[in-house]
Amino acid sequence: MSFVNTFIDYLSYPMVPRALIVGILVAFCSSLLGVTLVLKRFSFIGDGLSHVAFGATSIAMSIEMAKNGIMFLPEILSNKLIEIMSYSKMIFVLPITIICAVVLLKSGKRSKISGDAQIALVSVAALAFGYMIIQVFGNSTNVSADVCTTLFGSTSILTLKDAEVWLCVALSVIVVIVFILFYNKIFAITFDENFSRGIGVDVDFYNFIIALIIAVIIVLAMNLVGSLLISALVIFPALSAMQVCKSFKSVTICACIYSVITTFLGLALAIVLSTPPVGSTIVMVELIAFIVFYIIGKVKGGIFV
Repeated sequence: MSFVNTFIDYLSYPMVPRALIVGILVAFCSSLLGVTLVLKRFSFIGDGLSHVAFGATSIAMSIEMAKNGIMFLPEILSNKLIEIMSYSKMIFVLPITIICAVVLLKSGKRSKISGDAQIALVSVAALAFGYMIIQVFGNSTNVSADVCTTLFGSTSILTLKDAEVWLCVALSVIVVIVFILFYNKIFAITFDENFSRGIGVDVDFYNFIIALIIAVIIVLAMNLVGSLLISALVIFPALSAMQVCKSFKSVTICACIYSVITTFLGLALAIVLSTPPVGSTIVMVELIAFIVFYIIGKVKGGIFV
């Protein structure tokens, strides 16, 4: 009860409700496509794109891109863009991540380099590039803290501005609407792209939609768990739900519920107990929950149809 009472007391601080809102929305959106990515054996695209987002964040954070890059515009417009940029780095990071997601998806099927090799290549290169940019051009006196915050989330979700919260809400609503609208097509191409193409489904278009949603989710999740742990939000809920559910629909619903609950518990523990980086706490809670689901699945088999 003392834990609950302490948590309720923390809710009086504006930063805590903001963190919970963003955390729950990000967790819910991440779990939606987790099942599709796992079944398509494309789980690590989240890992690769998260490192791309880390590189883009490093640019925005270290060399003051807005101030140095748009001064050729009229002063009023330039100042307005700088003001918008100061609200959230997501405005800069999102388009870069989307472009890389589309390129990886498109080229992975036609290039001499396989898709998983391309993801590994981009992942390592972007991570190294981002760290180099922070080290060379970083104007912070505590570079290690900047890197830790970006890679592991640290307490960045507790320092969100109102504009960033509203941007997260808007993007989350868009992701959910798009997923609901194209649910049947996403379901079809998840299990058999060739059959879907044969019955007239534009597979390339819907793969593009999936890549677009993934990129948005990656950028949203960076403030929650950092770029190194984003894959956990995508993979753990799907794998856990697959232990106790049998159908695509039930797995998706179970993954969403699992993700929201574990993220809420992870945030609550991190806030009340002042545990290490928020992202690490959330991932540890998800790992424990996965072990529980795995044991249940082994003992009783699939529970939900």
